[in-house]
Amino acid sequence: MKLYTIGCGQRSAEDFFELLKKSGVRRIIDIRLHNTSQLAGFSKAGDLPYFLKAIAGVDYVHEEAFSPSEEILDDYKKKKGSWADYEKAFKPLIKERHIEKKARELLQDGDCLLCMEHKPDQCHRRLVAEYLEKKIDGLEVEHL
Repeated sequence: MKLYTIGCGQRSAEDFFELLKKSGVRRIIDIRLHNTSQLAGFSKAGDLPYFLKAIAGVDYVHEEAFSPSEEILDDYKKKKGSWADYEKAFKPLIKERHIEKKARELLQDGDCLLCMEHKPDQCHRRLVAEYLEKKIDGLEVEHL
């Protein structure tokens, strides 16, 4: 089963939607804790499902079980915490939540985890994808 990840920050709408179409993504799983911010632009939760379907033929779901807690996010973003501290706090949370159970129920071939960060190296979508790759046999992750 193929699982993609993508960040919508620092991308034009054209780049974002064309990348999804070219890759064969079938459904976006939005794992942002806050997906309604004005800063999200074309990726605001109120607009994104329409754009995805109309432009790329892609479905949309929002799944907070794969999101950081408000506290973890605030420590990193608002209090300017380090990425190492973020990882140290988030990894036990996804393990504690047993997100692999939710993933086995939810994930389909061609799904794509969506977050805000442009690149996956310092983004929770990478941590979620790596964890799931270890827990679900046959899962292959590709970062777009």
